[in-house]
Amino acid sequence: MGDFMRLKGKTAIVTGGASGFGAGIARKFATEGAQVIVADLNLDGAQTIAAEIGGIAQLCNVSDLDSVFAMKDAALTAFGHLDILVNNAGTTHLPLALEDVTAADFEKVYNVNIKSVYLTAQAFVPHFKERGCGAILNVASTGGVSPRPRLTWYNASKGWMITATKGMAVELAPSGIRVNAINPVAGETPLLKSFMGEDTPEIRAKFLSTIPIGRFSTPEDMGNAACFLCSDEASMITGVAMEVDGGRCI
Repeated sequence: MGDFMRLKGKTAIVTGGASGFGAGIARKFATEGAQVIVADLNLDGAQTIAAEIGGIAQLCNVSDLDSVFAMKDAALTAFGHLDILVNNAGTTHLPLALEDVTAADFEKVYNVNIKSVYLTAQAFVPHFKERGCGAILNVASTGGVSPRPRLTWYNASKGWMITATKGMAVELAPSGIRVNAINPVAGETPLLKSFMGEDTPEIRAKFLSTIPIGRFSTPEDMGNAACFLCSDEASMITGVAMEVDGGRCI
């Protein structure tokens, strides 16, 4: 790697950073020189990752306005400014017929996957506009591009996220702010069992058969893609929803 660090001097927040793809993104960002706030509802998990990467742990409920603004205050107190915001926190409902998903589960998906993007934009876009720069990365899903049955409301929330990414990108570009998304296929994260319904070798094999490269997305895959999109190397890239899915959407 030498002295070349793609995020040297950058400050970042990764929501849902205590586990899964978020932890992979936080680790990669730190390796590339960024100072990282690991934000999560699971404070213990966030503290573990933060300690490992020399970052800062922040308790945050991304669906709650006050909690998101407290995260903003913590970031600006710690760093003085923010360069990168990664909206990674996400949730799903269990695989079910679409009419059988409970209102409570629908609300949870809506709050964590949709409302959070709006709230973090409220908190950080004015700061990015003031500075004339900033990068936002939304972690969406292949489900938002190529929905499969029984995860309909989850897939719809990620389709919303992809459209929001494009809308934000075109509106915020004149302010020097880039907004992109990555679309992972399912990976070895806490949500995998929820996506599959149950985790058996047979169900895994069936799932993997839909991914041409033949493996799940890893936190490292997401970290690498996120690092590129949030770095100055990607200064001409905005409004993309990059599939990091081993060919699953082809």
